[in-house]
Formats: sequence, structure tokens, C-alpha cells
Amino acid sequence: MDIDAWVWWLIGAVGLGIPLVMTAMPEFGMFAVGAVAAAVVAALGGGIVAQVLVFVVVSVALIAVVRPIAARHRTDRPQLATGIDALKGRQAVVLERVDGSGGRIKLAGEIWSARALDEGQSFDPGQQVDVVDIDGATAVVM
Repeated sequence: MDIDAWVWWLIGAVGLGIPLVMTAMPEFGMFAVGAVAAAVVAALGGGIVAQVLVFVVVSVALIAVVRPIAARHRTDRPQLATGIDALKGRQAVVLERVDGSGGRIKLAGEIWSARALDEGQSFDPGQQVDVVDIDGATAVVM
């Protein structure tokens, strides 16, 4: 039983696809695409040198082009603020007088204990304040 070269390249592509799935390293996928391209060359009657050259050129080209684009997209992704980080910078309404020692505000639909950032500053009920920080369960406002 004689197996054609293109079948071996496809088996190699599948073999390279397994670590791609197991390790989530996209480089294996790029090598697998290179193996598929070499299988096409083999199916069209290209020699072993042409097959290996196509495999190397396609794999290296994909790594050289796709990796920098993927890295740029990974670092340029907007950061999603969650939890208390999402509350910083938001506005709140004073419910009970807030000063350096404490008070109450309504922040994101919830009632929070609050204190003024500047000890000498105070805010009366109904005023809008900006949340600067969250210290434990207390919002620091100004």
C-alpha cells in the first residue's frame, strides 16, 4: 500500500492541529496551514523540494504577518472595568451629609457609606459628587 505524499502532508497538518487545540498556541495552526499548502503542491505533482519550500514559506509568512497583528489586537483591547473599579469616576447623589468623617450617597442605584476626600470639605443632601476611590465599603468623594 503506497500512500501519496499529499496524504502525508494532510496527516502532518492534523498532527499539528492537535497541539494547537491542546495548547492554544496559534503557531501550530500556522504550521498546519503550511502543511495543507504543501499537500496541495504534492497533489499537483510538485517534487519534495517544492513541497518543503512551500511548507516553510507559507508557515514563516503566516507567523511573520499574523503574530504581530494578533499581538497588537491583544494589547490594544479596551480594558473592561468591573467591580469597584467600575464605580471610580462615576457621579453619585448625597443622601446624608458627607464630610471627612462619613455620610451616605446613592451610587449606581445602591446606598453607600461615603467620606470626603478633603477632610475640611462637606456635601449636603441632593448635591452631586464624584467618586474618586473606594476604600473598603466606603466611597471617597469630592
